Amino acid sequence: MPETPVEPAARPTPSDPAELSAEDGKLVVLARGARARVGAVEGAAVRDQDGRTYAAASVALPSLTVTALQLAVASAVAAGASRLEAAVVVTEASTLDGAGHAAVRDLSADAPIHVAAPDGAVLGTVIE
Repeated sequence: MPETPVEPAARPTPSDPAELSAEDGKLVVLARGARARVGAVEGAAVRDQDGRTYAAASVALPSLTVTALQLAVASAVAAGASRLEAAVVVTEASTLDGAGHAAVRDLSADAPIHVAAPDGAVLGTVIE
């Protein structure tokens, strides 16, 4: 019998915002663009070990629900990424979703995950 995926329940709360590098600032722009392009609840972007970036928006279909961060991580993995350097989620929520957090941590235990508001203001950074 196939195993049922377990949705992580924890919703990590971002700490004070970290100072963004220019490369992390680019991730904010990409995540905002992905969110705005389709009017999604969330947008996300990640950067892999080679500096390649992947952006995605949340998907909510009757048969499929994927957070923006999960989809960005999945796109990176599908392109051959084995590690992430950083991630950004643009959302109206004040916390990071547990499933997206877990997806990033599957590839990198120490990549910062920046949480930004729809206007691009960084609300905080999850580092654990």
